[in-house]
Amino acid sequence: MAVTEQPTALEIETLLKAVASERRVRILEWLKDPVAHFPVQVHGDPLVHGACNQFIADKLGVSQPAASRHLKVLTDAGLIIPTARKGWTYYRRNEAALDTLKQRFATL
Repeated sequence: MAVTEQPTALEIETLLKAVASERRVRILEWLKDPVAHFPVQVHGDPLVHGACNQFIADKLGVSQPAASRHLKVLTDAGLIIPTARKGWTYYRRNEAALDTLKQRFATL
């Protein structure tokens, strides 16, 4: 969804579902400052690529499949961006989408 477009009811529902989970909100908070919240990564720069999916699972205290489900919901909503590197997937916040989300919620 482009910033200037009005979201459809389905897009609003997808965004609401994405932030309706305490774990997904925590992921978004941690990704705001990945250097402070995750260990040093070998293949990805946390400021450029984000945090490794395994580190996110470990910090959440859940299995890899459970973490992947949360990350998929956030990705499908456009709130995070996955980047594949050296066999791992790194996730970073989509700041433009998060800004749009704030603007859209303010108008509801």
